[in-house]
Amino acid sequence: MGEAKRRKTFGLPPKKSNTKTKYDQSPRLFEWIPFTINQRDKLIKLSIKASWFGIGGLVILWVVVRFVGPAAGWWTLSDSL
Repeated sequence: MGEAKRRKTFGLPPKKSNTKTKYDQSPRLFEWIPFTINQRDKLIKLSIKASWFGIGGLVILWVVVRFVGPAAGWWTLSDSL
């Protein structure tokens, strides 16, 4: 009994193809650029998320430099003489 017949008799769904790479079927951004519209959208979402992480890191760095460092005695601020 083949795999397809066995799956059919047990009422299982057909086995999916075992392709490791999925080809993006969305249209290209331009015909001469090998980037698709889905890839462009994913890049935009990634850059927005990365910018928010950067903003958060900048806020944390500012809090450490302005408040935590002087309170811990690591350095003194020039305007607090």
